[in-house]
Amino acid sequence: MYLLFIGLAIVSAVLLVLVVLAQNSKGGGLSSQFGGSGASNLIGVKKTGDFLERTTWVLAIAIMVFSLATNLTTPNAVSSNDELIEKAKGQQSLPTIPKAPSTTDSTKK
Repeated sequence: MYLLFIGLAIVSAVLLVLVVLAQNSKGGGLSSQFGGSGASNLIGVKKTGDFLERTTWVLAIAIMVFSLATNLTTPNAVSSNDELIEKAKGQQSLPTIPKAPSTTDSTKK
């Protein structure tokens, strides 16, 4: 399950990069550089922009969800760390504070 979420997050990230590059920016975007006006002619300029914007949001949200799901399904390797911490606590002892030398004043009687 963990590897499935990792794979889906990677695929979503690659698709997000492609969708962002295809969007029409002030400079015309990547789609106009390669004659990508075919998509604009197919479904219209306004609808293409709306579709790409919605796709961007969906992919960004999907990456966040997959990241959280990956965190929840991470294999539990904490038990070995707990054992090491317990051993370290057992070996750790309280530092001994040296006692101050006793000062007996033999001059006063």
